[in-house]
Amino acid sequence: MNQPQRKAQVLAKTFLLLCFASLTPGVRSQLKQPPPLDRESLIATAREIMKTARYCALITLDSAGRPHARTMDPFPPDEQMIVWLGTNPRSRKVAEIRRNHRVTLYYFDREGQAYVTISGRARIVSDSKEKTKHWKDEWKGFYPDRERGYSLIAVIPEKLEVISNKKGIIGNSVTWTPPAIAFKNRRLK
Repeated sequence: MNQPQRKAQVLAKTFLLLCFASLTPGVRSQLKQPPPLDRESLIATAREIMKTARYCALITLDSAGRPHARTMDPFPPDEQMIVWLGTNPRSRKVAEIRRNHRVTLYYFDREGQAYVTISGRARIVSDSKEKTKHWKDEWKGFYPDRERGYSLIAVIPEKLEVISNKKGIIGNSVTWTPPAIAFKNRRLK
């Protein structure tokens, strides 16, 4: 057998060996995705991450379609996963939400190597009952005129994505797409 024939034979054997190796349980299991978690487990994990992270980024779009992110001190999500945030009614974020109500909230827990992203619709709420309900005393310095200088943003979720390495909730091994939950059209009460 000449040199080129030997090389071709070695290559063919190597190829076959790799093909058979890919069928072994150890290699196949690397390609398997973890079993999908149920909706309640993903929401419970998201609530945990949101509580641990405390702060989130609110991302809006300006009139040119450029995203703007700012750190916010949200209230914990309510039973419908609606997130409430306090703001100045004259702020840039309020103007951007009035122009385009699509927003994203992003929570990150560095220690737990986890994050939650909520995409949804934002509404500006000036109802005095809601403003009383969603108030933090530590905000007094930011809002000296609470009646006129304080408004709420309610983010009604449409989609929630969650990653938690600690809990084994990871994205797709090929696309890295995180587990997600879609919410049906909801309205504020």
